[in-house]
Amino acid sequence: MVQATGEIRVGVYVCHCGTNIAATLDVAELAQYASTLAHVQVARDYKYMCSEPGQDLIKEDVARYGLNRVVVAACSPHLHESTFRRVLREAGVNPYLLAIANIREHVAWTAPAGPVAQTRARAQIAAAVARVAVQKPLTPRSYPVVPRVLVIGGGIAGIQAALTLADAGKEVILVEREPTIGGHMAKFDKTFPTLDCAACILTPKMSAVKDHPNIKLLTFSEIQEVTGSVGRFLVRVLRKPRYIREDLCVGCLQCIEACLFKALKIPNEFDLGLSKRKPIYLPFPQAVPRLPVIDPQTCLRLRTGKCKQTCLEACTDRKAIDFEQQEWVEEYEVGAIIVATGFRTFDPTPLAYYGYGRFPEVYTALEVERLLNAAGPTGGEVLLRDGAKPQAVGIVHCVGSRDRNAHPYCSRVCCMYAIKLAHLIRERTGADVFNFYIDIRAPGKGFEEFYERVQKEGVHFVRGKVGEVERLADNGDRRRLLVTVEDTLVGRVRKIPVDMLILAVALEPAEGAEELRKLLHLSCSSEGFFLEKHPKLAPVNTASDGIFVAGACQGPKDIPDTVAQADAAAAQALALIDHGVVETEPNIAWVNEGVCSGCRVCVSLCPFGAITPDEEKQVAVIDPALCKGCGTCVAACPSGAAQQDLFSTAEILAEIEGILSV
Repeated sequence: MVQATGEIRVGVYVCHCGTNIAATLDVAELAQYASTLAHVQVARDYKYMCSEPGQDLIKEDVARYGLNRVVVAACSPHLHESTFRRVLREAGVNPYLLAIANIREHVAWTAPAGPVAQTRARAQIAAAVARVAVQKPLTPRSYPVVPRVLVIGGGIAGIQAALTLADAGKEVILVEREPTIGGHMAKFDKTFPTLDCAACILTPKMSAVKDHPNIKLLTFSEIQEVTGSVGRFLVRVLRKPRYIREDLCVGCLQCIEACLFKALKIPNEFDLGLSKRKPIYLPFPQAVPRLPVIDPQTCLRLRTGKCKQTCLEACTDRKAIDFEQQEWVEEYEVGAIIVATGFRTFDPTPLAYYGYGRFPEVYTALEVERLLNAAGPTGGEVLLRDGAKPQAVGIVHCVGSRDRNAHPYCSRVCCMYAIKLAHLIRERTGADVFNFYIDIRAPGKGFEEFYERVQKEGVHFVRGKVGEVERLADNGDRRRLLVTVEDTLVGRVRKIPVDMLILAVALEPAEGAEELRKLLHLSCSSEGFFLEKHPKLAPVNTASDGIFVAGACQGPKDIPDTVAQADAAAAQALALIDHGVVETEPNIAWVNEGVCSGCRVCVSLCPFGAITPDEEKQVAVIDPALCKGCGTCVAACPSGAAQQDLFSTAEILAEIEGILSV
């Protein structure tokens, strides 16, 4: 490998980036300018530097001119820095003797064509050349990877990712905060557009998770702390008490039958409050694991100590009930983490004009999913809260989506699940169904055909945003709602009476997403969904190496897209695990012990817990395996003892001098 010794020989390569850069900047002039700078042996411009011919051009020049440093003036280093580092490595040059001048995002995309933009681009190139001249060759460190993967979330995304990894022979820790896996899909009756039974698809996968020898299932658990870095994360999992011994319970459910709590006034969370449950309960019949849960807030024995404890008598053979059970913490080392925490549905209560919470005839779509489900509170019958069958039903699209009062984004699935509900309700009740929509978005496989099918079945589609929902005067024994909507296709305001109104609500980030983001050092989009590393080139990776995202935690998506992304995340984790070792970037911080005063300012500021105090030497010590090169300690160190490779004081000052020289 060519080392950076002796004469400094720099090659500069200016990319056209098609017209992204060349439409604003005179790239040929920039290459000519670069050729006049100190240490530059050759300067060229090329249409696509990241292409194979562009990469070969650099390799050929390294051999011809003996280059030992390279500057690429192109797009963001976030996109192609790794590409050009690989090129240098293949050409025999240390890959860290590379500098990227970002003249696309920093100049071409932010400044109009003209002298000012050209001067700014020259300054970027001059700064990169001055910087690379003082850069030093670095060597990445390698660490072994723990051959185990943590999957956070037990919905369809987490289930699919866990099974893919486990079937490949990898050990998986699957953590779910609810008492059962299955997520939202377990609440559905059928899936669009094929109308497959959701339970028929999901429950075999749930059972496969429970029975798989490579999967350790931790339900009713939450991630408490994550330390370490890619390849060797240390995860602390908080296990919440069920007051049922998992190792002893066989799922006979006799304890539920024996419970004397007869009032049944406790809303069932799984049925979204549409049914009641006892203090000891199983969330739903197909729950995995098939273990009851005792609710400490409503159980008389746990709350007051006064109870006949008939549940204990019913479990005398197994002795699985343990009222003394407390929270406990388990620790696991994993090499990679997949985040699949899903979504929650938008609460439409603040949008008062829809009447949710005021009128009992107004439901969310997920509540109606439970009514349609054969295992739901009505056994699959669509009934109002008073037990009547609706004769006219309205479905409002985009509730909380595409709305400046709530969320401006489209939730992707609402149109199709609203159309699915229209089909199922009309099929089971014969009611007149009105879909109030802004636009129908049906871009998936079979979606448009399903939309046309439902239209032919007699469902009414009214193009317009609902403006008001009010109570219609009593008409005999029927209590009805009056929906006011502007029908933009006929050009007039319509008032349509309905017995039931269903709100197709938006998808939001799951509850607790912000807390988990902080634990894992992830980034979020403006909507609060976890942010991928790159929307096209790295759609399941995150900026935190070794952590991947899958499913609706990354953004609203339907079941097929969720499953596909879960498999993609599993494949990325599998590639990392199978590689056996992980290379970490060498641009990490280090401490000059001769200058360090032991003030510990850096210890408290490090977001990755990479710095610890050495009590004997009274200095700070940085663990190179944990350091991510964020530079926080370097910026905060009052004595200048903390330094960082690839961002040394000499390199930063040289870069500034290069900018000022233009």
